[in-house]
Amino acid sequence: MSPLLIIHISAGCLAILSGYAAVFVRKGERQHRVFGTVFFLSVLTVSTLAVYLALFVPPTHSGSAPPSASVSVGILTFYLAATGWMTIKRREGHIGLLEKGALIAVLGVAVALTFFGFLAAKRHEPLIAPYFVFASFAAFAAALDLKVILHGGISGAPRIARHLWRMCFALFFAAAFFFLGQQGIMPKYLRGSPILFVPALAPLVLISFWLIRVRVTNWFKNKTAVSTTL
Repeated sequence: MSPLLIIHISAGCLAILSGYAAVFVRKGERQHRVFGTVFFLSVLTVSTLAVYLALFVPPTHSGSAPPSASVSVGILTFYLAATGWMTIKRREGHIGLLEKGALIAVLGVAVALTFFGFLAAKRHEPLIAPYFVFASFAAFAAALDLKVILHGGISGAPRIARHLWRMCFALFFAAAFFFLGQQGIMPKYLRGSPILFVPALAPLVLISFWLIRVRVTNWFKNKTAVSTTL
């Protein structure tokens, strides 16, 4: 196993562990900020290496995602973590060049995934739908970015919700690709086990919980450390 692959797997494990830790500790406090920072840096590392490995390193086991999918989802995961981080670090009601650059990047991902999807359909590949699912997701995120840019920023509950769902989706992508997409590196007794769906899909449940709590209740108004929450 190459050193880069070891770093990639290690960063992925660290991202998953720190991501779950950040979700369950009290928001806005020191532990949450520490776990959030570790998660953010780990996701940037694992997604960057995912793109590099997909482009330049042959897969070490069968069943790996095609390079076109790995590169696109790697960039999308990087984008989610970066924009989630920017949302909470940027002052309320302000935007900058990073938000505009992120919009261009995610639009590129949406177009690329749509193109790869049509190519996969033309070649009669077995897995076609995921390309269009991820492309639609990227287009949806781009539409929300455009809305924020046109309004000159975001504030209040929508700002916290934007941060939460983007970070949780970055956690979902990391967990799903590890537990479901990399079963070839796992012990044989775990391969194909339905148990792996629990840690892989749990972030989707957490996304729903936090979006309801932030958008429906006044929870975020009671937080004095909103501007430093990760």
